[in-house]
This record gives sequence, structure tokens and C-alpha cells, in this order.
Amino acid sequence: MPLARSFSMTSLSGVLPQWDEEDLPVDDLLLFEVAWEVTNKVGGIYTVIQTKAKITVDEWGENYFMMGPYYEHNFQTQVEACEAPLPAIRGAMDALISNGCQVFFGRWLIEGSPYVLLFDVGGASGNLDRWKGDLWDSCNIGLPSQDHEAGDALILGSLLTDRLGDAPNVIAHFHEWQAGAGLILSRARKIPMATVFTTHATLLGRYLCAGNVDFYNNLGKFDIDREAGERQIYHRYCLERAAVHCAHVFTTVSQITAVEAQHILQRKPDVITPNGLNVKKFSAMHEFQNMHCSSKARIQEFVRGHFYGHLDFNLEKTLYFFIAGRYEFSNKGADLFLEALSRLNYLLRVHKEDVTVVVFFIMPAKTNNFNVESLKGQAIRKQLWDTAQGMKEKFGKRLYEALLKGEIPEMNNILDRDDFSVMKRAIYATQIVFHPEFLSSTSPLLPMDYEEFVRGCNLGVFPSYYEPWGYTPGECTVMGIPSVTTNLSGFGCFMEEHVSDPAAYGIYVVDRRFRSAHESCSQLTQFMFGFCQQSRRQRIIQRNRTERLSDLLDWRFLGRFYVHARLLALSRAFPDKYEMDPMAPPKAEGFRYPRPYSVPPSPSASLHSTPHHSDAEDDDDEDEPYDEDEEAERDRMNIKTPFVLGGVPGGRRRSQLVEDEDED
Repeated sequence: MPLARSFSMTSLSGVLPQWDEEDLPVDDLLLFEVAWEVTNKVGGIYTVIQTKAKITVDEWGENYFMMGPYYEHNFQTQVEACEAPLPAIRGAMDALISNGCQVFFGRWLIEGSPYVLLFDVGGASGNLDRWKGDLWDSCNIGLPSQDHEAGDALILGSLLTDRLGDAPNVIAHFHEWQAGAGLILSRARKIPMATVFTTHATLLGRYLCAGNVDFYNNLGKFDIDREAGERQIYHRYCLERAAVHCAHVFTTVSQITAVEAQHILQRKPDVITPNGLNVKKFSAMHEFQNMHCSSKARIQEFVRGHFYGHLDFNLEKTLYFFIAGRYEFSNKGADLFLEALSRLNYLLRVHKEDVTVVVFFIMPAKTNNFNVESLKGQAIRKQLWDTAQGMKEKFGKRLYEALLKGEIPEMNNILDRDDFSVMKRAIYATQIVFHPEFLSSTSPLLPMDYEEFVRGCNLGVFPSYYEPWGYTPGECTVMGIPSVTTNLSGFGCFMEEHVSDPAAYGIYVVDRRFRSAHESCSQLTQFMFGFCQQSRRQRIIQRNRTERLSDLLDWRFLGRFYVHARLLALSRAFPDKYEMDPMAPPKAEGFRYPRPYSVPPSPSASLHSTPHHSDAEDDDDEDEPYDEDEEAERDRMNIKTPFVLGGVPGGRRRSQLVEDEDED
């Protein structure tokens, strides 16, 4: 049965009311955003709040405060300490400090420089028993003493609501169950604030999927309380569910997670708030194809060393695939990927394709050291390169001297016995042991940062079974790298919703929702095999198309759903002061990118002009006329952008609602 759609994802065209920016009521409001990952990199939520900070600061200015736990190292390296600008904030901090609780304030040194208010959770642990009693008295949720993470979450929530609730006109946005205690306590204590709660993945859903259950086809059959109890997370589940039901507005990051939340947390999300990216950070304009070429050359150097002694394939006809993410073998689809690679290998051999595929698994896991043979191969590669460079200089000098004398030298006179000895010694390398981090610019194996590595690959493959959003394919998209995702990931659902033919734009969506594992694997295999059969020119064209989807993932666009959630919370918390337009969200047809004019990506009806391609990747023997500018212009004419990027919709005070004479 098709998945139900929450209203905010039904259409991007006119979903949010287009109020004038000057009508935003932010001057008389404070926005608190609470998350365990504020200045504290734990998982994907850190990326969400960090990349979203700039557009939120642009909207709220000095009235925006991010809140989370204090860690000394994080504060010293990421925060510039300063004095709180508002008397209400300074007063709340002074009251907490006078009671023996340490609170730290400053600007987070990221784009936008938002204010952060960080609480020393460990220093306030002496109050934990009292606060556990308060939690039990207010909502009958008990926390076991051995769960220190849940205890820390309660301490943070108690500190938040102890004094900060005195601030007037507050919207408080809480992320995930670790921040949920603050929301629960604020409602129990009847603190006058508008609250929003966002779950990025349900707690129990992640546990169940890790156990290889048929999760999505059995959502309505799970005994939720029993499942949570058997996994010893019932108290955490209670915190999460209570926060969901206490919030004025409940949001989640994707359509697929909305379905999950409705079954597990027993509330349908009010708004879907997709995860965005700061596309400006990745933007390379016309250079992104050249960046792909230069980054790929560095990957090729790694491959030369890694396959030293076995390099029996043509690097110029080699494609680089990768998968990246947490080491959750089934949830991230690594098992499906491996099986599909086996089938792909068979197809390439049967069809006698001359392409080679090299695959990278970028999944941090516990290790003791680098593989010695890998290190040895890289050391040999570097030594051979240095030797060759030395021989080249000596060869050139001797050739030059001979030509000056008017002689054509014999090759045996160019290189002497000692030179041959040097080259022979270079073949016999010794073992070297290093202890760096993998996939960093200082690594002796592959000295590249993640972004540079992604740009050098040809295809990212992320066939996840459980992926509430999925930043990795999104990052590929904004860097112009095609990727594979699934209809069980938030990103995949989003692209299917808003792009008429995702594959034509380099977004391959594997059906893991309505197909068996065998069928999904076959579909993934066919996607990869078809990609391998593309010519180099076709891959260039496809990368151009992929990169053109970037604006759809920009926070300048997706941040509007957060704006909508806050306004909705205001209208529910303070109905006498704020209201939503009764027509919001209006009914509208779904917005979708059209298919490109030339599909499949090997156009033949226009002149050849490719401003977004690398000459180094051009094939002389291919004559596929293509006008990149013409195709892009056709896209721009056919795509009706949902919003004008840069404008911000807002809400109105009830007293300010007036008829706009020139309104349609």
C-alpha cells in the first residue's frame, strides 16, 4: 500500500504562505534551539543544526540561542566566549550560577556565529535524584540509575527549565529524546512557551532495524511497550513519546520517518522538516567537473599503490564507487551492496566490458593499525614515483647535453649501470608502519579529505534499509556526483516526490519498500551495470544534471519548513496573540522537476558546448553533440521554482492582520 503523505510534503509549490518579511514577529520573540549535538559532534543532528545556523541567524538575529551540554574541549576550540546580550538570559544564567550550576555563553565559531548557551551537566549531577523525583511526580516516568545517558538528558532538561522559562515570548525547539526532558518539564510546569519537537529517527525504530526484522511491513504489528522493554530502553522510549505528545508541534525529517513515528510514537507529524545543506559551501560553479578530474587523479595514485604488483587493468577505464556512513552493516545496505557487486562483476565479465570498478567502503570501525601490505604498496608507489622523477631529470639533462653537441644519443648511454641499480633497488621496498586516521589530508594511504574524495568518485551507493534522511547522497548531489539511494531513506522519498525522473538526473532510487531483497538487489545491479555502460561524455552530462538539483537541497529553501513549524507552534501556544493564515497550507498540485529534454543522458539533437566539463575527461573518439547551456536553459524555463530563494515567509500578530490591497 502506498505510503501516506504528510501535508508539508504534498507540494513544495505554495505550501507555506507567502507573508511579507517585515511581518515576522521575531523582534518580540526569542528562539531557543536545544540539542545534545550543539558544539558536540555525535551524529547527523550535528550536521543539521550546524548547517542550518546561518539561515536561522539571518532570520532571528540576536534573538536566536542554541543550547546544549558543556564539554570543556569543545568550548575551548569551537566557541568564542562573550557576555549574553539580553537581560533575561543574563538573569537566568546568574540565578543558575548562584545555585552552583555552571553555565557558559559565547558564539559558536561556525557560519552565522550563533549564540550558544551550554550547561555543565556533570557539575549539576548532585541534583539528579531530586530531579528524577520531579519527573516521576509530573509524568510517572522513572529513570534507572545505571542509564547515565538518560540521567544526563534529565539534568540538561531540568537546567533549561529551571530559570530560562522566565524569559518572555519564547519558542523552544527540541531535537531528539535527549533534549525531550526539557520539553516535558516545561509543559508540566506550565511555562508559557511555544514548543516544537523533532525526531530525526525513532529510538525503537533504530533498534528494531538493527535486528534485521521486516520493519516497514510490520509497523502495525509490533507490541511497542514489549519491544522497548526487551531492549531495556523503555524509559527512553517513554521520554521520547512524552515529548512528542507534549509538543505544540511535532515534526520529523522525512515522509518515511513520519510513517514510522505515527505507528511507534502514536502521533502523526504536523510538519515534515527535511534536512538541508549549505550549498554555497560546496558550490564550485563551472569548476566542479575539473575538481572531479583532479580528485580522481589522486584516487588513481592510491589505486596504483594499493594494487601494486596486480595492476592489470586500465586506470583510464576504471570507475570508482563508494559507500559511506556508520558501520551498521544491514541498516546502511552494505550487505545488499556486496551482493549486487558480485552480480555486477558477473555481468561485466559475461558482456566482456572493458571497464573496471574499484569500490571503497568508508565506514569507520574499530581497528588496531593499517594493513601492512596496504602501507607497503603506498610506500612502493611513492618510492617508484620519486625514482622515476629523478631518472627523468637525469635523462633530460643528458639528452640536452647530447643535442647541444649535435648528437643523437644511444639509449644505453643515457642511463648508466648505476641508474639501473637505483631502479632495481626501488622495486624492493621495506615495511613501514604509520598510525594516521583514514580519509584525512594527513593519511599516508589516501591523503584526501572526505569532500575531495567524494568529488573524485564516479558514483556513491547508499542502498540503506533504515535511513530517516541520508546526508551522504545529498552531499554527492550538491557536488555533482550521481548516487544510489532507496525509497526507505528520507532523501530517496524526497527526490521521488519532487523529481519526475530521478535517474535521469543521476539519482537512482532502489525500491526496498515494495520489493523482495532479491528484487532490490537485482535492481541495484542493473543501476550499476547501466552506469558502467555509459560513455565518458554521458557521465559528464549526467554530473551536470546532478549538480543542477543543488538548490532543491539548500537550507535557503528547506529552512522554510522550520519557519512554518515555529509559526504553527505560536498559533497553538498563544492563540490570542498569533494565528496562522486559515488557508495555510493551501491545497496545490505537487511540484516536480521535469525529465530533462535529452534522456537517456546521451543527447544528439544539439550542438556540442560543455562549459561544465573537464577537457581531461573528453574522449576524442566520441562525437556526441550536446549543448549544456541550451539544456540548462530549457530546465530553467520548465522548472517553476517553489519559492524565490532568499525570501522568508513569516507570521502575523492577530492585531497586525490587515487586508493587503494588492494581494491576489
